[in-house]
Amino acid sequence: MIKDIEKVLITEEEIASKIAEIGENITRDFTGKEPIFICVLKGASIFMSDLIRQIDLPCAIDFMAISSYGDSTVSSGVVQIKKDVDTDLTGKDVIIIEDIVDSGLSLEYIRTYLATHNPNSVSVCVLLDKPKAHKTDVTIEYVGFELGNEFVVGYGLDFAGKYRNLPYIGILKEEVYL
Repeated sequence: MIKDIEKVLITEEEIASKIAEIGENITRDFTGKEPIFICVLKGASIFMSDLIRQIDLPCAIDFMAISSYGDSTVSSGVVQIKKDVDTDLTGKDVIIIEDIVDSGLSLEYIRTYLATHNPNSVSVCVLLDKPKAHKTDVTIEYVGFELGNEFVVGYGLDFAGKYRNLPYIGILKEEVYL
């Protein structure tokens, strides 16, 4: 798989350091509360697993699966819920965990959808954000790293189901996906 990577953009060590920092911030901001982390599958699963171990609060987890990419490198803009949350979110402090935000359309859809479940609050935590690609004004409370428009894989992010297991974030060579 390494032969398919043009460049390592964010190292394993940089990811670990940033996750520890985000964990401290969430612990501080939610002191006295018991947040529920909603992981958006599949990409955010590795990020959430590492993040919740940095949270010094009682918390719960649940999962959602959506589809907007398929095997493409560009979001279709149409969001389908493939797996809904199983937890009653009424009165809970919800933190959505996402791997990457491109257009922001999927994240806005998820945030609006979860708000219909009557939570106390809904916050967003993303590992990677591409602010120049946003097509909507989306609020993100916790951001790991901001990127340009590179197509990245690794640490949960994939192309056609591959590369999720890389321990870093890398730029995929264009010839692999064109």
